Amino acid sequence: MLEWIPELNWMRSILTLLLTSIFLLYWYTRIPTSMPRNIPTVPIYISLLGLWSDMGQDTIYDRWLRAPLEKHGAVKIWFAGRWNVLATRPQFLVDMFRHEDVYAKAGSQKKIPWSVIAALVGDNIINSHGETWRLFTSIMKPGLQRRITDSGPLLEKSRTFVDVLLEEQGRLGDGGGVLVNPIIQRWALSCMGISFMNIDLEALERPGQRLEELQTIIKKTLFKPLFFNFPDLDRYPSIFRQRKAAFAIMQEFGDLLCSTVRQRSANHSTNTKTPNPDGDQVVDYLDRALQENRITEEQYRANIKVTFLTAHENAQQLLNSTFWVLGTNTRIQEKLRAEILATGIEHPSTDLVNSLPYLFAVILELLRLYPPVSQLINRVTTAPATLGGEISIPDHTWVGWNAFGVHTDPNIWGADARQFIPERWGSDVKSIQGTMRSRTTQCHFIAFNAHSRKCLGQGFAVLQMKVLLFEMVRKIEWVVDPGYELKLTSGGIMAPLGLRAIVREREVCLKEGD
Repeated sequence: MLEWIPELNWMRSILTLLLTSIFLLYWYTRIPTSMPRNIPTVPIYISLLGLWSDMGQDTIYDRWLRAPLEKHGAVKIWFAGRWNVLATRPQFLVDMFRHEDVYAKAGSQKKIPWSVIAALVGDNIINSHGETWRLFTSIMKPGLQRRITDSGPLLEKSRTFVDVLLEEQGRLGDGGGVLVNPIIQRWALSCMGISFMNIDLEALERPGQRLEELQTIIKKTLFKPLFFNFPDLDRYPSIFRQRKAAFAIMQEFGDLLCSTVRQRSANHSTNTKTPNPDGDQVVDYLDRALQENRITEEQYRANIKVTFLTAHENAQQLLNSTFWVLGTNTRIQEKLRAEILATGIEHPSTDLVNSLPYLFAVILELLRLYPPVSQLINRVTTAPATLGGEISIPDHTWVGWNAFGVHTDPNIWGADARQFIPERWGSDVKSIQGTMRSRTTQCHFIAFNAHSRKCLGQGFAVLQMKVLLFEMVRKIEWVVDPGYELKLTSGGIMAPLGLRAIVREREVCLKEGD
């Protein structure tokens, strides 16, 4: 009989450990009693689907989020180690975006300051609040919103991008379509460099550079579901070696980027350089602010990094979606091509591309159905609040929005909300601009956020796509590889995964216009 005692003690220890773990997990994931009770709760396992499923975020939204959000306008959802309020009803979003003093911008550096993602982005213009945000804005806004009159640099990168696509298709022959995302990333990095960092990274011309490699690694590292939903695990890099490696990658990226930028500054100071006809870029303003002690070294690095990341990532993923939409709907591709060929221009100016209504409408419709930033929870209440006059939210509760949900809600956009219809925006540039402003103000269209914190770089983002699409549809035709089945990313930035396109060069018989 006594011989069983050690085994019983061992079993009791295991049982105690198991029950303790269950209790701690329950305590960690419980819904605080102060959270609003008049909106439904999305089961926590939905946020953890990525642990065992590669289901796309559109499928996840349609199956589990669409019905409660379209009925109630907001839900409680688990994200980044806590329960949050996620909204899609325009009246709630207008309240959230207009009242920055109550629903304050605050990113990972405030929410989870010990995490890998906080180490990556720091305190920057996108996620800062109050006086810090006003300081960053006063420094960076002129560079982010500078008027670009010379289309030459962007057009040159667009042509190189098309050439690289054709070269890759030629290498593959009839063996299938081109895997477009790696080439798209190189284009996006190149355009970001020449437009914001005042440096040509030559990512298209010289593939495989370390900065390019790091972007691929970072994107795979950040969105690991276990760590993204339980960021407290980032506190223990000595236990979770993946996180130790992730911190090292973030440090390497920041160091390499800043040294690259500063090397540019050193070269410029020792060489005569013709001033940029379109004015100084973001990096130039940040350089001066640092030299004048208006910002710290840490703030300088954070804003350089966030500019680098957002200025290429959003364009990259929107272009992935463009290949899908226009590669599966050749009627729209042909209509766009007809508008562009009708100009008779081979080297378009920025004024020309801005005068083309269907080109503008296609880009807005892409942003509506495939918003690169599909969901963001980066605001926190500074006091008890009543969202939209209906939902009581306690102090220090994180709130956010889902752009994909807003943009595909039939109550907002009509019964054809899921269909790609560029004509819904208008028939001429002036009416399209009016529709965009109205829809943005009403928070029906939030691809660039809205109100006081709308994206300062939205003008450049649209122009960049206009120049590229002008060159693409003029020079090439493409269809999605028949063997490819659409699958969107499961979280983070929204875009097709692993898309392959069959690209064919067109015979171009255009005369250069005035």
